Amino acid sequence: MIANWDQFLLPYQQAVSELKVKLRGIRKQFENRNERPPIEFVTGRVKPVASIKEKMLRRHVAEERLEQDMQDIAGLRIMCQFVEDIYDVVDLLRRRTDLTILEERDYIHNEKPSGYRSYHIVIEYPVQLVSGEKKILAEIQVRTLAMNFWATIEHSLNYKYQGDFPEELSGRLQRAAEAAFKLDTEMSEIREEIQEAQQYMTPQHHDSSSTGQSKEE
Repeated sequence: MIANWDQFLLPYQQAVSELKVKLRGIRKQFENRNERPPIEFVTGRVKPVASIKEKMLRRHVAEERLEQDMQDIAGLRIMCQFVEDIYDVVDLLRRRTDLTILEERDYIHNEKPSGYRSYHIVIEYPVQLVSGEKKILAEIQVRTLAMNFWATIEHSLNYKYQGDFPEELSGRLQRAAEAAFKLDTEMSEIREEIQEAQQYMTPQHHDSSSTGQSKEE
């Protein structure tokens, strides 16, 4: 039996605090280089004790196996503007030496039946305690703002209906998820067209094209 939940969760709280600082630091580094950061913002939380106990029952997780079998006690969420930013962030995380990626689940192009989309990464992260180093599991979810909006609403409804959605509502949620992804795709295409136009309108291109006479002349 876990006699002291506060003590048990302390390393997870420390991990979330440290990882939030580090992940937000990625954004700051891009800004200092005058580059657009792939990260919009970062949030994090430690799963409440009641949620841990509920999931233990639902997933048949034994208490002595909790640290190994429950991957999302510590959870980080990275929000991005564009879908392509998600994969840039994943590449950045793969190159880090202060964490170890154990598992990746791409729900962006392999969405769940509900319509849910996100990129999940399970990591092993070393926390330095007064008693020594402790490696814990944490889950990082990387998603666009549109995906996060849908997931937040779906989570609220899921809580209300206890996961048993009426068929008509379930269908509407799936269609809303598809509409959100279409919005993401459209915004990415608009961004690409703007970037191409900006490249065409650079001073270098303008100077080189203005050396000859125009058709009007």
